Amino acid sequence: MNRFTEKAQEAIAESQAIATKYGHQVVDVEHLLEALITQEGGLVPRILERCGVPLKLLREELENELEKFPRITGTAATTGSYISQRFSELLVKAREEAKRLKDEYVSVEHLLLAMLEESSKTVVARLFKSHGLDRETLLRVLTEVRGSQRVTSPNPEVTYEALEKYGRDLTKLAELGKLDPVIGRDAEIRRTIQVLCRRTKNNPVLIGEPGVGKTAIVEGIAQRIVKGMCQKASRIDGSLLLIWEH
Repeated sequence: MNRFTEKAQEAIAESQAIATKYGHQVVDVEHLLEALITQEGGLVPRILERCGVPLKLLREELENELEKFPRITGTAATTGSYISQRFSELLVKAREEAKRLKDEYVSVEHLLLAMLEESSKTVVARLFKSHGLDRETLLRVLTEVRGSQRVTSPNPEVTYEALEKYGRDLTKLAELGKLDPVIGRDAEIRRTIQVLCRRTKNNPVLIGEPGVGKTAIVEGIAQRIVKGMCQKASRIDGSLLLIWEH
């Protein structure tokens, strides 16, 4: 397990605790799924929500299915739990997923990808299908979350979506119509765009007291990018514009 990330190891350990909670002797993939979707600070809940999966409903459905699993009683309850063959095979598949993505460690997303390869007869496969989750969607969302980053450390999640954690994507807000119209700043916006498009010395600095409209200029640029008004400014056309919150 030394090539599994901290979050992946935590989820695997928690799946055993979940099996014990339900009175199950066999630790299976469904226990691991519950561990992943309830993991504090975990990546899987974020990924599934972006895929359009209602987490609360998924958890309720999963818990209902786990309640149907056979429980151990009497002396058998003291013998401890063990991982199923299916669970072991899933870990092997997760390693293969990591290799496929050129990652150095097996992370929680690899466990989730491996679950999508489950037989259609399993509870996990049925639940995923009922919520329209497929491999293509998951990989697309994973790319959005991870960007070009690879899993090269035991704790890679802290670097995912760092820009979203510490800043705002103004181009996305402009697309959603959540930015106010910028009035009377055309000259400043054009000048800033000109500086951005220089080959060298292309770092404009907006100086002024709070409230004079520096952010409005940046928001105006974001709106122009989204509206396709920067096509002549090829260096920034189609770019993302993010603002750091501090």
